[in-house]
Amino acid sequence: MRVITLEIPHLGNRSHLVHDGAVAVVIDRPRDISVVETAACEAGVDIVAVAETHIHDDYVSGGLVLSRRHRADYLVAAEEDVEFARVGIRDHDPLSYGDIDLRVLATPGHTALPLSFLASDATLPQDSPKALFSGGSLLHGSVGRTDLVDPALTTALTRAQWRTARRLAALPSTTRLHPTHGFGGFCSSTQTPATDRPATIGTEQTENPALTSPCGTFMNRLLARPRPVPAHYAHMSPRNWRGAWTPRPGRRVGVGEIQSALARGAQVVDIRTRMAYAAGHVPGSIAVEYGPHFVVYTAWVTPWGSEIIVVSDSDVELDVAERQLASIGIEGITSVVLDDSTRETWTGRRRIDWETFAATSPPSDRVLLDVRRPEEWRGAHIDQSVNIPVEELPHRLGEVPTGEVWVHCQAGFRAAIAAGLLDRGGRDVVLVDDDFSVVHQLGIPLVRGRAAA
Repeated sequence: MRVITLEIPHLGNRSHLVHDGAVAVVIDRPRDISVVETAACEAGVDIVAVAETHIHDDYVSGGLVLSRRHRADYLVAAEEDVEFARVGIRDHDPLSYGDIDLRVLATPGHTALPLSFLASDATLPQDSPKALFSGGSLLHGSVGRTDLVDPALTTALTRAQWRTARRLAALPSTTRLHPTHGFGGFCSSTQTPATDRPATIGTEQTENPALTSPCGTFMNRLLARPRPVPAHYAHMSPRNWRGAWTPRPGRRVGVGEIQSALARGAQVVDIRTRMAYAAGHVPGSIAVEYGPHFVVYTAWVTPWGSEIIVVSDSDVELDVAERQLASIGIEGITSVVLDDSTRETWTGRRRIDWETFAATSPPSDRVLLDVRRPEEWRGAHIDQSVNIPVEELPHRLGEVPTGEVWVHCQAGFRAAIAAGLLDRGGRDVVLVDDDFSVVHQLGIPLVRGRAAA
């Protein structure tokens, strides 16, 4: 039995293709199925089953399309009220595909009905190492969030997650752990970085706080440390319950159509580097620099269902951006390759670093806007700064005090988004595009509080 891990960095997730050299089971496939089909082709295996550990909150699943294309079993929890035919599975169900034996484990906590899959090689002795595909249950050094379903259920789900972690911890210590979440996305209960370290139940038993803490401590930690919920999450589960098909294709238009699109209320998102955007951009556009969190923040700062036009100076970047936006249900977008034909109408923005900030005499009406999250701001912030997280800024622009707004975050990405939103709202903006860690070194006064645990 072999496991091929498929990275989905823009979602902070991983999919897995498990095969025996002839047939394969795919676990938690997001919308773009081409990657897994390529992996199966290269391995010379047929996809015979597609499994979901849970109905996903963070992306549109490609499971239904993949299973239909390959006439494969579609394995979904029997209790899920989905609108499509599938193979309903329950706790303890045994499944077999070629030499791959799967045992279904009910692992509630991340959602009400998630499952995990314990895979073993039927050709090996029973005590040989197995592989656990834990979805959003037990993660590398963490667990999946429990606050994404319903606030009224969060406490009960958190308690269930603690019990689930211990159920999985009782598996043999040599069991290899393969979660879906926890690689820089927002479904982990902690800001867990992506990692390639080998993970087994044995390593988690000693290193994972979910397994080294009593229930009360575990619950207090999770319930007292909520993370922001990306705006698109509210739309993903209903979409996945209905079953998603192939996304609508986008279209490419010329630069000349941007102004008419803005006039009818379209959201123009510039995905070039924030340096290029500051040097000159289409008036009325906002900057969401292409990178690992481009998709999440685009959905956060644009109204759901609005017309979106993505602009860049790279055809390739636009093609990738279109596929990635489709992974969360933003599909059929319009895109534009920028050229010099309208550059004379573009506007620029003042962009400085912290050293320049410290050496500059500010205007009397300066407003210093910190768009980091509240826990970051509480840990340390510049005296007299105003804190509005960038994900809340579209709805709180009226709370920004009058004056010239100097905006910053931790490293510049979020501040650049905020600067575009403020500029579009008619404010005078200076972007502080630098790492916040140098502020103390420069002697800029800080107010220190209690950082997030």
